[in-house]
Amino acid sequence: MSARNRLGAALAGALLLTACRQDMHDQPRYEPLEASAFFADGRSSRPQVAGTVARGELRLDAHLYAGTVNGEPATEFPFEITMDVLERGRERYDIFCSACHDYVGNGEGIVVRRGLKQPPSFHIERLRDAPPGYFFDVITRGFGAMYDLSDKVPVEDRWAIIAYVRALQLSQNATMVEVPAGMRAMLESEAGQ
Repeated sequence: MSARNRLGAALAGALLLTACRQDMHDQPRYEPLEASAFFADGRSSRPQVAGTVARGELRLDAHLYAGTVNGEPATEFPFEITMDVLERGRERYDIFCSACHDYVGNGEGIVVRRGLKQPPSFHIERLRDAPPGYFFDVITRGFGAMYDLSDKVPVEDRWAIIAYVRALQLSQNATMVEVPAGMRAMLESEAGQ
């Protein structure tokens, strides 16, 4: 092969390599909500097909997913409350709720001390009497100055938080009669000291 042919082959190869280059940032796709001439409505994003449900979005159990039973706030939890559920609720409460509601639910969290509006204490009679479905609705949709947490806290964790709030309410409002006998003797001896 002559030098001229080799130079021509090298030049053709270099042209082919540069002609085929396509950067990852320059992909042949539509950006979200970008206009499109392909569809008659001019949108590139397609609406959901009527009667379909996206994977993982089927919500048939209103008790679990909406906190309601027959359209009313649920008075019971949709699953059994175990120590694992309470521990998960405490963990999630500490992360998502304690900044405003503080660690015992008095509504004196760090953001309140920094000037934000104080939420009500979980220990007032109105909230001690409120059904679990009410708390689920507030966590899901927000209320007053509280924004909704539905995109941050999964459904099961919302119920776990509510179970933990119930435990906080019980801990701050329990009478000596409600304390188990073994623990009662210990508390009474500590109180006498």
